[in-house]
Amino acid sequence: MTQPTDIRRGHLHTALALAASGVPVLPLRAGKMPFGNCRTCADNACGGRPNMKTPGPCACPRPCHGWAAATANPHVITSPAWANAWVQAESVAYHPGGAGVTVVDLDDADAVDWASTALPPTRTVTTTRGEHWIYRGDTRSANHVRPGVDIKSRMSYARWLGPGTGTMTVLPPAVLALVVKEEPTPASEVVDPSASPRWDRSVATGCRHTETYVRTGVAGGVAHVQARSEKGAGTAAYGAARFLAKQHTACPGPCGLDTLGEDIIDAAVSVGVPEPYARRAVSNGLRAALGVTA
Repeated sequence: MTQPTDIRRGHLHTALALAASGVPVLPLRAGKMPFGNCRTCADNACGGRPNMKTPGPCACPRPCHGWAAATANPHVITSPAWANAWVQAESVAYHPGGAGVTVVDLDDADAVDWASTALPPTRTVTTTRGEHWIYRGDTRSANHVRPGVDIKSRMSYARWLGPGTGTMTVLPPAVLALVVKEEPTPASEVVDPSASPRWDRSVATGCRHTETYVRTGVAGGVAHVQARSEKGAGTAAYGAARFLAKQHTACPGPCGLDTLGEDIIDAAVSVGVPEPYARRAVSNGLRAALGVTA
């Protein structure tokens, strides 16, 4: 009988084999989720990984920051800082964009049937509920581009479920069209994350809550969004933003809600929600809680 320790040791061996071929990898815990940030990196207080959407100074040796922790460096993968994660790992993930590929995640039989008629054949990997179609070339990641279909490439991760079968072909225009077909958020609604600092008292001079209370609330919202890595992260971002804003309706203000919203946006983007849609969801959630309709 195979023991859990043997299985987890096998995950490490799989990760090293993938890294040797240039594929950035990371361990996943139960629930197919990346390991949470350490205390130093909680709430992105460290600034985030340099390869995230908003570059930061983080040099934490642990597998923090989800997909952005993925690496092909065997010294990092086998380092003491990653050892505990491998002991607990339930599976291995990889960063498709970092490997120069795009995964079309087909979540059910109907989605597979659609792909069989709409997309050119490529390497295929069987999943629990459907298939991964893997194309050569990277693009933006996006969830729910059509029923049962997610696109995982840049700023995303996918579970490693084996090499699959078939010959990998070049990313087709039909997949690119899925990513860009939706109406973009008007430029006036987009806020440059680098234009405002992360939440502190300088942007919340009228907030009646303690800093611990506020940061705990944000951490809960981030976790809620990141738990929706397969489906519903955009909706979760709306709900998290609305919940956060409701906690401040009795404050004289300002409470720096837009700055708090940046953490929710980052969480949504980290699990594949396009940034414009993440921003719109968070903005709408904040407005709804405050009773703003326009």
